[in-house]
Amino acid sequence: MPEAQRIKTKVCLVGEAAVGKTSLIRRFVQDEFDDRYITTLGAKVSKREMAFEAKDRTKIQMDMTVWDIMGEKGFRDLLKEAFFHGAKGVVAVCDLTRYSTLKELDDWVQSVFNVVGEIPVVYAVNKIDLKDEVMILYGDKEIQQAVRAFEAPYFYASAKTGENVEILFRRLGTMVLQREGIAVAT
Repeated sequence: MPEAQRIKTKVCLVGEAAVGKTSLIRRFVQDEFDDRYITTLGAKVSKREMAFEAKDRTKIQMDMTVWDIMGEKGFRDLLKEAFFHGAKGVVAVCDLTRYSTLKELDDWVQSVFNVVGEIPVVYAVNKIDLKDEVMILYGDKEIQQAVRAFEAPYFYASAKTGENVEILFRRLGTMVLQREGIAVAT
């Protein structure tokens, strides 16, 4: 039986302020939710281990370091070199209740690409639990265009309920492994 392989990877969550990046990470890493809003200053780093299996049945242990990047636009240029350097994947987060947050994601993703080149991207359309406040419609052509530009899958997610949070991070992990030449069993 093939020996287990350990891989370290860095992923960045990007998007405008208050889209739920910190909450998505808290749900993913600690399986918790806190609805108090605290602005992220600079970046906050969290870590979680994920297990994958390659098609050759090799066990893969991924140490995923998740960087929560400050969402203030004015700081994007100041932060990019230090915070994006070494990233292997991106979760681009928008808020289903604020249409403008989707439009800004192109610039966020491009900022990461400018530092590290093209890496796997997954879009998280967050806050689907706020059904009465939806501004971005399900299947919206704007979402389709945004993800098409980066050949990125997207997931409607809720940090509050946990819906699709695990799935979107697992998908990004799989994409990172595939980019490294490792075929992952599904």
